[in-house]
Amino acid sequence: MAQRVAVVDPGSGNLASVVRAFEKAALDNEIEATVRVVTAAADLRAADRIVLPGQGAFAACRRGLDALPGVVDALEERVRGQGVPFLGICVGMQLMATRGLEHGETPGLGWIPGTVAAMDPKGPDGLPLPLPQMGWNALSFEAGFHPMLDGVKPGDQVYFVHSFAFEAEEAEDVVATTDYGGQVTAVIARGNLAGLQFHVEKSGPIGLRMLANFLRWEP
Repeated sequence: MAQRVAVVDPGSGNLASVVRAFEKAALDNEIEATVRVVTAAADLRAADRIVLPGQGAFAACRRGLDALPGVVDALEERVRGQGVPFLGICVGMQLMATRGLEHGETPGLGWIPGTVAAMDPKGPDGLPLPLPQMGWNALSFEAGFHPMLDGVKPGDQVYFVHSFAFEAEEAEDVVATTDYGGQVTAVIARGNLAGLQFHVEKSGPIGLRMLANFLRWEP
């Protein structure tokens, strides 16, 4: 039976590219999966894997999530209570934090202790680097540390677009970083939770590999 992948829509953008990338990753790796965009708590309760993408501002994405009746409670029940594998993408990853500081202070889901704060990147000359960080950048991590990065090599590049970054309270929650005027959290994980700061759906073969890893992941 095909696993059911629920892609939660917090109202922050077109999710068709995320769905297409998951479908391609499943097809290329002979993984049976049905991938659907959902906005109802009942769909989350029936899902085998849950994905939360997000674009734009932390506060707006949190408001969008809160506006879906029963969805936050269903996420708590399925992800935290029952251990369903969860993947946060971009702002969806940031929402796993304790709080975000974009457009004021906004509570996150509180699943991984940390704060999402404005980046302050500086170049070698000490001058500010442009924000948002936009474009391809290399991942730094310890090979073999987490199944989400199976088949990915340190130095492989993925596609970032962001001005705020996840500052984790506990170092072991940070699986991979990138460098943009300083170290920036790129991948976080804890138990059945994983989060990617970059747009995995726009990151070519490396991104597809990570999506396949998520579909296979048995935390």
